[in-house]
Amino acid sequence: MRRRVPILMLASAMFFMQACVFYTTGDTEVGVRTRKLALFAPKGVEEKVYPPGSTYFFLPYINDWSTFDTKLQNLEMTFHKDRGDRKSRDDLLFKTIDGNDISLDVIIAYQIDPAKAPYILQYVAPGNEELRQKVVRTVARSKTRDIFGELKTEEFYVADRRELQAERAKEALQKILEPMGIIVKNVLTKDYRFNEEYQKAIEDRKIADQQAEKNKAGQRAAAEEYLRKLEDARGEVNKIVATVDGEYLQAKIEADAYYEKQKLLAQAIEAEGIAEARGIEEMNKAMALTGGEALVKLKIAEALQGKRILLLPVAEGGMNLKTTDINQLINTFGIRALSTSQPEGGSSQTEAGRETPTKK
Repeated sequence: MRRRVPILMLASAMFFMQACVFYTTGDTEVGVRTRKLALFAPKGVEEKVYPPGSTYFFLPYINDWSTFDTKLQNLEMTFHKDRGDRKSRDDLLFKTIDGNDISLDVIIAYQIDPAKAPYILQYVAPGNEELRQKVVRTVARSKTRDIFGELKTEEFYVADRRELQAERAKEALQKILEPMGIIVKNVLTKDYRFNEEYQKAIEDRKIADQQAEKNKAGQRAAAEEYLRKLEDARGEVNKIVATVDGEYLQAKIEADAYYEKQKLLAQAIEAEGIAEARGIEEMNKAMALTGGEALVKLKIAEALQGKRILLLPVAEGGMNLKTTDINQLINTFGIRALSTSQPEGGSSQTEAGRETPTKK
């Protein structure tokens, strides 16, 4: 009897081993086991998380196996039918805060928290696809549409405003989905579209604004060019003024120097004339005295020196040799010589009117 018990236990173990089924997890998957019958443990979802890349053995029928992909996933909702999660138009349609219709392409990047896989299985969704379509998609479309609907129409043209709203949408989704075991990594916006008439009006306005900006830029450029030319003209005028001022100062300096030179020359001429006039005046004073008479006689004597004088008798009333005063004669000849200024080697007229030859 005692030998049969180990044999039965071994047989039972072999039976169970043969009846077990292989369960695996992929490289980015985690597994969750669900007990359908409470044989050796409590019934229900097991709180244990089975890591990626492993194989496990469980009895069939009394165990169930679920896996969740933990890699980063993108939920793309777009206008284009050949892209995104659905083969139809899937972009977000809503109104801006100022009442205009708009459609927006959005990508939600998320992943599953591996530690919360049992909670997801038990309370959120039975698998990856249900979690993606019924939870992430539903919440993302509703909340993202509400947040972007807070923008005005014109603000969609401003990238910074779109990025700010995308960050707000990410925070709002994270607040809702994180307790469910879903981590929102990013919210990205792509294309946006208005209705055709409004789109055309906006494009026309943008073209008009661009033209206005272009005109303003042209005006600013023209103003800058005018200021540049004005500064160039001012510089040229200042240059000319500086040149003229330099030439004027140079001419003034030269004129002042010439004036001072001529002034000094005039003063020298004046001083020389005054000195010469004083000399003549002093000479005249000296000549008026006895010395002047002596000097005249001396000059006459010098003029008659070496010359032969012939005294000829004349008719009655003429000169008489017997009674002629030679000194008076010299005096007379000297005064006449001075008054007539006869050149040397010429002839002298006698008192009687006859020519008296002179010796050379």
